[in-house]
Amino acid sequence: MANNLRNLLIGAGVAAVGAIGTKKAVDYFRNRGKEEAPPENEPDAEAPAADEVAYAAVEESSVQGFLDSSFGEAGRYVPNRPPKIFEYQGEQYMVIWAYDNKQKKNQMLAFKYTDAGRQMVASVGYTSDKTDYNLSLDSTPFAVEVNGNKLQSGQSTSAGASDVDFVLA
Repeated sequence: MANNLRNLLIGAGVAAVGAIGTKKAVDYFRNRGKEEAPPENEPDAEAPAADEVAYAAVEESSVQGFLDSSFGEAGRYVPNRPPKIFEYQGEQYMVIWAYDNKQKKNQMLAFKYTDAGRQMVASVGYTSDKTDYNLSLDSTPFAVEVNGNKLQSGQSTSAGASDVDFVLA
């Protein structure tokens, strides 16, 4: 478990802070702030319980390199909320909130990691006027919460939002 999460971090070029920790999933997804990193000298967490996530606290600045290399435009996306990199029920995910300087809107990008590679499962652009989304979360236990509504699949637009969350479905 911890090796899969560490491999995801290395492959994405993202720097972890501290050991791999575990936390109740509901608490992990409720937290919009930066996760507290377990101490470096603590061993990585073993397999979490079914209702827990194993997570890595990361250097937010290291996500910038991932965004630049993934989307080919240095500085287009700038992280504006602490990312979430975690394993839940044996699957690894990375969720990044950033400001899109090209389209002048906030963006939430979610990736699922599989043996076949990285797959984008959610892309949500949002401003106070409009939210646009492209979601393929129906094969996962997750949804995107926009204005109190949980969305799992589809491509559409809705009312504007001040924030978008990645949550348990």
